[in-house]
Amino acid sequence: MRNVGIARTLIAIASVSVAILTLSYVDFVPRGQAVPAWLPREAWVYGSAMLMLAASAGLCFARTAVPSLVVLGLYQAVWTVICALPIFSMPHGIGSWYGFCEALTPLLSTWIVLAPGDRGVRMAQALFGLTCVFYGWSHFLYADYTAAMVPEWLPAHLTLAYFTGAAHIAAGIGIAFGILPRLAAVLETLMMSLFGLLVWVPSFFLQPRPDWATPTQNQWSELAVNLVLAAGAAVVALSLSARPWSSVGWRHGAPAA
Repeated sequence: MRNVGIARTLIAIASVSVAILTLSYVDFVPRGQAVPAWLPREAWVYGSAMLMLAASAGLCFARTAVPSLVVLGLYQAVWTVICALPIFSMPHGIGSWYGFCEALTPLLSTWIVLAPGDRGVRMAQALFGLTCVFYGWSHFLYADYTAAMVPEWLPAHLTLAYFTGAAHIAAGIGIAFGILPRLAAVLETLMMSLFGLLVWVPSFFLQPRPDWATPTQNQWSELAVNLVLAAGAAVVALSLSARPWSSVGWRHGAPAA
């Protein structure tokens, strides 16, 4: 794919942020993520953080970049499977699917950089688009909660909650089905990035802090997750950089990556 160096840098930055936060609080990101009881939790916490740090460092050098991506991808695949387990016990619980989608996004970005052909990249792009549709759907299901997170200086908080939900869904459909996919991916990247800059970064300065911004560990955890999601969206956008802005469908035009 084009701009593979930029994509690797984004993946490394996101992974390092998660690893540092994991070591700082001796807890997973997202905060409080459950793991099977048979796994030694503390050993898994330290082991996963050190693995991410080592793999992220390897991404900075050409000779070790591919092996580091493979190692990181294998870890992300295991983590995605672990996060998928709650779905089997609570298939209708949005929280179960939310954790799975958040774990799937970094795996998809690594997959895109490693994928040997257009078909593999296209599949990863489509799956990422479906996760965006889920995020948008959650805005509608939890509209009041989403509206409470909108900065005070912005008007029509509930309207913005619905609007951003619809924007997630529209971008996801565009990416998944090839309807202006490059534009959709760029706008999704921008929206995810602005959510971190306008919601989570300012939350550290709010007094008193709202319920959704406490405790401090939750703030850092959500900010790190936001960075991971924004980086994943950016990698998808980079993988579509060869396509014209006005392209529709996948049968014609430039290849996906």
